[in-house]
Amino acid sequence: MVFAQKLSAPEGPVLLPDQSWLVVEMGPGKGCVTHISADGKSRRTLCKMGRPNGLAVDKEGVLWVAESVNPPSLVKVTMDGDREVVLTQGNETSFLFPNDLAFGPDGRLYLTDSGILFHQLVAPDDKIREDFRDLAMDGRIYRIDVTTRQVEMIDSGLRFANGLAFGPDQNLYVAETLTGMIYRYPCANGRVVGGREAFGQVIDQGTGNMPFQGPDGMAFGLNGCLYVAVYGQGHIAVLAPDGTLVERIATKGAKPTNLAFGAPGERKIYVTEDEYGVLEAIDVDAEGLPLFG
Repeated sequence: MVFAQKLSAPEGPVLLPDQSWLVVEMGPGKGCVTHISADGKSRRTLCKMGRPNGLAVDKEGVLWVAESVNPPSLVKVTMDGDREVVLTQGNETSFLFPNDLAFGPDGRLYLTDSGILFHQLVAPDDKIREDFRDLAMDGRIYRIDVTTRQVEMIDSGLRFANGLAFGPDQNLYVAETLTGMIYRYPCANGRVVGGREAFGQVIDQGTGNMPFQGPDGMAFGLNGCLYVAVYGQGHIAVLAPDGTLVERIATKGAKPTNLAFGAPGERKIYVTEDEYGVLEAIDVDAEGLPLFG
């Protein structure tokens, strides 16, 4: 079911306590955070940005946005639309392509940087370069204290670091788009304590006719399964707690970008999809794992 439509390259769906939604719109000339009513029938532009990508909300209701171009940064946004650029670098290294965000069990904000400047990956016609696999990428994962603004780099060297989520085991899971891999980072006492471990592979080698394809945003269900938007292949890949692929759920278009679970008691995922510009509601077999904030 299409919940909201006529969105310009939507990403980063977040459910608010009043059952309304936030998404970012990344389309050329659009660049904004959009607030959608609980029934999906009305919306307002919360604030204009450059090309916002990821979105997370903390316990105080403050929005944190991964801005990929203007400049590449972490941005703080209030529900009144006020915004503040909080960080443009981590460990004295400038951000290149802030992509996605998630709060961890330690209260810190985790951010993926895809590892390449947007204009190096995307041509002036807004299409991904044909030689993208030959481009240098140094995707990174950062742990950020949003109060002190201290930044710690968790990992680097990923080929387009993308979606991330914390599982019921409180370990960190991160998508590497160009390889199709989902990696797990062991955590203890709310801190990452080990290097990346292969968890699952989500690309279906037999489908998809888009060169740029792979895992994008993702979220865990209470059943322990990880639901992954597979951009360019038109489905949500469902991975069991051991990383085994157990299901592929078709989306309206070929370009699902991210997803979030609906309200408690509602067994639905809400998927942002770029080809048709929609927020789509899909029935699933589980409720969502509560997010940290």
